[in-house]
Amino acid sequence: MITVRLLAATIAAIGLASACSDATRSTVDPNIPPEVVEHADDWPLPGRDYLNSRATFDSSIDSSNVAQLKPAWQTPLLGRGGYGNAATTPLIAGDSVYVEDLSSIVTALDRETGAIRWKKDYGGFVIGPNGVALGWGKIFAIKGLEGVVALDAATGEELWFRSLLGTPTEGVDIQPTVYANMVFASSVPVSLHGIYEGGDRGVLHALDQETGAVRWKFDTVDSPPGDVWGNPQVNSGGGAWFTPAIDTQRGRIYWGIANPAPFPGTPEFPNGTSRPGPNLYTESQVALDLQSGALDWYHQVIPHDIFDHDLIHSLLVDVKQNGKTRRIAVATGKGGQVVGHDIDTGAPLWETLVGIHQNDNLTSLEGPTEVLPGTFGGVLTPPSAADGVVYVATLNAPSVYEPNVEENIGGNVGTMDGQVVAVDAATGAILWDVVVPGDPTGGATVVNDLVLTATLQGQVLALDRKTGATVWTWDAPGGINGWPAVADDEIIWPVGLSNPAVLVSLRLPR
Repeated sequence: MITVRLLAATIAAIGLASACSDATRSTVDPNIPPEVVEHADDWPLPGRDYLNSRATFDSSIDSSNVAQLKPAWQTPLLGRGGYGNAATTPLIAGDSVYVEDLSSIVTALDRETGAIRWKKDYGGFVIGPNGVALGWGKIFAIKGLEGVVALDAATGEELWFRSLLGTPTEGVDIQPTVYANMVFASSVPVSLHGIYEGGDRGVLHALDQETGAVRWKFDTVDSPPGDVWGNPQVNSGGGAWFTPAIDTQRGRIYWGIANPAPFPGTPEFPNGTSRPGPNLYTESQVALDLQSGALDWYHQVIPHDIFDHDLIHSLLVDVKQNGKTRRIAVATGKGGQVVGHDIDTGAPLWETLVGIHQNDNLTSLEGPTEVLPGTFGGVLTPPSAADGVVYVATLNAPSVYEPNVEENIGGNVGTMDGQVVAVDAATGAILWDVVVPGDPTGGATVVNDLVLTATLQGQVLALDRKTGATVWTWDAPGGINGWPAVADDEIIWPVGLSNPAVLVSLRLPR
């Protein structure tokens, strides 16, 4: 029988990227929380594993039986946030499910029945995304729009709270993650108290999991304190909206950084002229040292963005090249680009456009201009990766911009069908590209030979992973802009735009 230590060494040697491999390596890497190790076959992290693969091969669901899925339970998520009441991934760990909704309510449920075990209600109307992380006997969640809270995983009792705000108008809209006795989250220059107010800047944070103390911070606005690219009265930007990827072997954390503002511009400063230059580190993938937060490398995909084309998603993908395994750092976001990077240097290896593109390469506007993708377009929600292929759900939602009019948050969803695209992570080649009806705001999730997504119009789709052909659909009780967790024989999916919002368990017959 292979020992656990030998198995860990073997897995590390061949570079497998699943959560199970990372969990198995925990016999020599005590930085992984015990819950993530114990429940690696479930869905213990926002992206299932530290690579943000959103892929599972431990489920019994596949193309042969997906049509047999039926609702096993539905639990209401009472309340309503900025965009429905659920923009998140629930976590599955053994017999428990944990979720946070856009009313800032954190809930622990019985996995078998959906019964509520405990609930912590912070109230309020939040923008999202948000969500929970699990580790060291605690649930870490976003408290309102202010910061990170630690709760006792068994009881929901609050253990500590840490604000991440530098100003009253900044906010926190992210699902945190955990590793090395730290909790990782970020602020953004958006909240219910202000949207892209001058001087607001997104800052990445690493917090001590035991006390909430700040271990390190990384300011995503590369400008001296008190200055924001030359005009702190007008400019703002940066921060992260989605969970970073972590390379446990390299001790590095990879973040996708959001847009600069104002965009496109103001009457006094059209076309972003209040912020000349590239506006680092917006629209960049940044790689930081896990322990110190020091910058290892960055690559800016869109210098001086004027269209709110957040480069918000980071994932790590293992590919086969010349008989060897190579890990690629992949970034994507609302600009509809998927970009592969050298994992150690950040050098771009390839860039692939997905979805419809129109006028998005303009660096200035002369008048009202329709642009695709718009502010709610491109790869808005999380991608997935398996076997060296990246899968992205892409929205074709246009926006009309004017050079001297400041846009905030919005987009013309519901006007065009979206696409799901499979991209070879070794080369950037498109393997298949299929149209799906509506806006696929349910992200992409790999389950064996399937890719799952869901739409704002309320349809769940399972696509053949080799061809993109639709294998199965299910009409949800409302629109979906959250992302599922999958474990064993069930999919747990937040349906945030039903009335009320619900958390649904879809399960195979038993």
